[in-house]
Amino acid sequence: MSNDQVISELQLSASVESAVINAPLDAIDIPDWLLHLPDAEYQRCAPPDHKACGATTTDDGRPMSINVEEIAGGLIIQHYVAEVQEPHHCRMVSLSDVQTPGGWSKVQVVWDLSVVEQPDGTCLYTNDIGSRPTQGFLDMLAEQALDFAEVAAKRQVGVVAHNQLETPLYAASMERKALAARSA
Repeated sequence: MSNDQVISELQLSASVESAVINAPLDAIDIPDWLLHLPDAEYQRCAPPDHKACGATTTDDGRPMSINVEEIAGGLIIQHYVAEVQEPHHCRMVSLSDVQTPGGWSKVQVVWDLSVVEQPDGTCLYTNDIGSRPTQGFLDMLAEQALDFAEVAAKRQVGVVAHNQLETPLYAASMERKALAARSA
């Protein structure tokens, strides 16, 4: 079994938050927003957790967003590759580098971003984040005699707090971009 193999039956964390975007649905393009998000804007979307972001591609040309942030006391470098890339839905998957007290390891993070139109003409943005351990992450916990359930519970608290912070700020950022594009 590879150290980077994701252990799909174990969940490290999961959080879903939503926020209103005061812009019409046809003005919102999540992949365009995400893959052209300026570094300073990304940092404004979850201060002080968000450290840096950028966009690139995989070797085979698929869009990739690189995000560096601190969650639950650990630095994480996410290499998000677009699995779904539609104007109102974007699913990004990353085999992320995580710095822990025991050193660097990897976890899988799935980030699902979506918007749906509401009856009042606004949109509801949903920020859904989940993570799973890799075999290497589990091996590192075992070497340190750490209990997965305890580590996951601590991470869950941090991920929920982080998602509660960033979701309304992401929605506001998308709103600004959508309204600016409509007025241009």
